Amino acid sequence: VLRKEAGCATELDYAEQISWILFLKYLDDLETDRESKASLTGEKYEPLLDEPYRWKSWAYPRDEKGELIKTAAVGDDLIAFVSG
Repeated sequence: VLRKEAGCATELDYAEQISWILFLKYLDDLETDRESKASLTGEKYEPLLDEPYRWKSWAYPRDEKGELIKTAAVGDDLIAFVSG
């Protein structure tokens, strides 16, 4: 079923997609850790990625209260975001 998604024609395409997703999630976690350490030591931290491009902003968005937003980009909207 997962291989039937847009952009995934074979198992190899799916593996490539998953690799990128895991990398982006790892990068966001690394950013969070570095940001926390800088905050604890009083240092200034400048993230590698701007806020709109961080995992937590587009793949797992939350509102001001910290609650998960149910309207995260999927399908064609997500492809347009990534391509743009």
